[in-house]
Amino acid sequence: MNNKPKIAVFGSGSWATAIVKMLCENLETVGWYMRSEYSLEYIKRNEHNPNYLSSVEFDINQLFLSKDINEMVEYADYLIFAIPSAFVQDELDKINVSLKDKILFSAIKGIIPKSGLIVGEHFHEKMSIPFENIGVITGPCHAEEVALERLSYLTIACQDESKAKVLSSFLESDYIKTKVSDDIIGTEYAAMLKNIYAIAAGIAHGLGYGDNFQSVLMSNSIREMKKFIKKVHKMKRNINNSAYLGDLLVTGYSTFSRNRMFGNMIGKGYTVKSAMMEMVMVAEGYYATKSAYEINQKNGANTPIIDTVYRVLYENKNPKNQFKKLTDLLD
Repeated sequence: MNNKPKIAVFGSGSWATAIVKMLCENLETVGWYMRSEYSLEYIKRNEHNPNYLSSVEFDINQLFLSKDINEMVEYADYLIFAIPSAFVQDELDKINVSLKDKILFSAIKGIIPKSGLIVGEHFHEKMSIPFENIGVITGPCHAEEVALERLSYLTIACQDESKAKVLSSFLESDYIKTKVSDDIIGTEYAAMLKNIYAIAAGIAHGLGYGDNFQSVLMSNSIREMKKFIKKVHKMKRNINNSAYLGDLLVTGYSTFSRNRMFGNMIGKGYTVKSAMMEMVMVAEGYYATKSAYEINQKNGANTPIIDTVYRVLYENKNPKNQFKKLTDLLD
């Protein structure tokens, strides 16, 4: 790996756009892959993403833009994937060049449906990428606040701490603070699970539950998250750190949270299909709920919140009745 590695971001959504913005604070050139030729040409002409975080202006001279994923893989040393989990496999299937010696970081907060794995595990098990070349970027950090340059925090996780530190140095700025971690599995599961709990918070809000209940729901959520993650990857971790609890809180409470918004619509009486049609962006927690529920059928952690959200979203159970039952299970 050279002293000045090349970095590329894969994806065109709000989080991909925010990551490109952060990298542009520190790098002369940032690679950016998106499959839409229209979006690429629009950015070249107008210097901002036509669909997401349109207030963020880019210096086109800093961007290496391409709709050819193989060209971008060959260009970069560090590959940051920020594609919705439901669609990432379609993009990975297009790669036919070598990934040997490439460092892959996931900024995807969900499960890959076809494999039922978090992205880091998928990279390792399905693409034979060694764990020391796999990393995760987690919050608490909303793309919208990055666009506004409000103080935000990132955790960069990698088994090889030196690689986490390299990427961390390219992401931090006056408004971005970073820390590194070696818990790539735990932080990525936390990033997936917090979306489910945000849906629960949204459903509760849509049903008319107030702040008192929300605080109980969140405190139970972090304990449930701890039990779930301990079952899938046991190691010493402080669940109260910002990568776990902080990310959960901002996703559960923020008006920017698409998963909370999705849950709120379900609580107000939308069907799952109609709520998804209303959403401009993908609510990762919808797909994560099914995967987490199925994983936990094997592991047996006590997860009444995940179970409740699963019954509402996938078994078409009445949200009001399900949350009434849930209130008796929380403390």
